[in-house]
Amino acid sequence: MTSDVMTIREMCDAYDVTPRTLRFYESKELLFPIRDGTRRLFTRRDRARLKLILRGKRFGFSLEEIRQLLDLYDRDGSQELQLARTYQVAQQRLEQMERQRAELDEAIAELKDQLAWGEEALAAFRRAAAE
Repeated sequence: MTSDVMTIREMCDAYDVTPRTLRFYESKELLFPIRDGTRRLFTRRDRARLKLILRGKRFGFSLEEIRQLLDLYDRDGSQELQLARTYQVAQQRLEQMERQRAELDEAIAELKDQLAWGEEALAAFRRAAAE
């Protein structure tokens, strides 16, 4: 990745994404590749943005949240505003994920209880049939 630009194929190989994904992010104005005829050439800036997009998606940020955070960086070269807003959004996302985990833990416990009840009920039916 020492080149200033990468082709769509090189981007796909380097970041394990599909051409469709890159075109989608471009259509959502998250990436801005250079157009050379029908070719798309991705700059270092695009690569940095893609890394942030993929990280944001992994953390469950919406594309709109990611776009807004990237736009902050474009406006404020110091990155302070972007970092502060990213931190705020990340805190909110973490709280949401922890709530979801608690709900999931509760649902898992309930399902285990139901499975244990079902296992006992089946065993009782089998014992009654064997008598």
